[in-house]
Amino acid sequence: MKKKTIFLLSGLMALSLVILGGLQHLLVPKYMGLVVEGSFIEEYYEETTPHDVLILGNCEAYENISPAVLWREYGITSYIRGSANQLIAQSYYLLEDTLRYETPKAVIFSISAVQQFDQENESYNRMTMDGMRWSMSKWNAIMATKMEEEHMIEYLFPILRFHSRFSELEADDFTYYWKKNKVSHNGYYMRADIRAAEEFPSARRRADYSFDPRSMEYLEKMRLLCEEKGIQLILMKAPSLYPVWYDQWEEQMVSYADSHDLLYVNCYADREKIGIDYSHDTYDKGLHMNVYGAEKMSLYWGEILKELPGIEDHREDPEISVAWEEKLWYYDTMKAEQEAEFAEKGYLSQFYLEE
Repeated sequence: MKKKTIFLLSGLMALSLVILGGLQHLLVPKYMGLVVEGSFIEEYYEETTPHDVLILGNCEAYENISPAVLWREYGITSYIRGSANQLIAQSYYLLEDTLRYETPKAVIFSISAVQQFDQENESYNRMTMDGMRWSMSKWNAIMATKMEEEHMIEYLFPILRFHSRFSELEADDFTYYWKKNKVSHNGYYMRADIRAAEEFPSARRRADYSFDPRSMEYLEKMRLLCEEKGIQLILMKAPSLYPVWYDQWEEQMVSYADSHDLLYVNCYADREKIGIDYSHDTYDKGLHMNVYGAEKMSLYWGEILKELPGIEDHREDPEISVAWEEKLWYYDTMKAEQEAEFAEKGYLSQFYLEE
């Protein structure tokens, strides 16, 4: 009788865990609707071929370089592990996480994150860290960047955070319960709509232009980790017109790069060389590049990257080429579909989630 009771209790416990896990999976946001950025981080784990170049950062990373163009024109394999309002500590731990699977030859880090160390919205943390697989890197990323009102237990058991979504469930939660659609192009967020740049508010004076010491600490940790693994770290400033990138910040970044013999590329300063047309190459008035601006950026970066040690043209590799043929088909198909859609709408931008 005792054995039967234990067996029954064990079975009920197992069934309860299955039901709890199923409910949790249903309640966690799917990021398949307007806000697709929450799917970017987890898509990396579906990759089957290696990458010579890893790109880290916030929207100034995942909306400015197209890995498909780097492949098509240069045979360079790359992936963007970017996410909305990604903090520099999160970028560091995403680098750690990526090194569990591969060691790229170069890492491009979008430096705009150094101006802000603390998170301003829990949703941004969720869109970065919920998609990471569990490891010490994920644990440390959460501990380093969670907001005061966030708790580790809610990351360990997301149902504790999202239990109230019962009343907010949408068709996507059921449609993508088993498998989600791919939404990025090796981490690149495609937008084919056009909305010309407009004037932004004048830059406000600041009492102190120094970067938060914690930001510089994580930049140094990133540099040292890359040095340890034989990876070339490259710093990038995107060509965004806003938010303001102060001259004082530029001086600090140039000084840091020079003192550590790092390549620093300010794409805003090089905008004429890149050929960026702010009346055409942005989808949100100059904050981010659309696909036409990103493709110009990719051609510019291709010329830089192809000269770096270890960066190869892999177009003759049959296994890698087959994988990228599928990626190019997906890229070209989405671009054509978006062009048709936005042409019909007059290229009016449809804002999703803005940083």
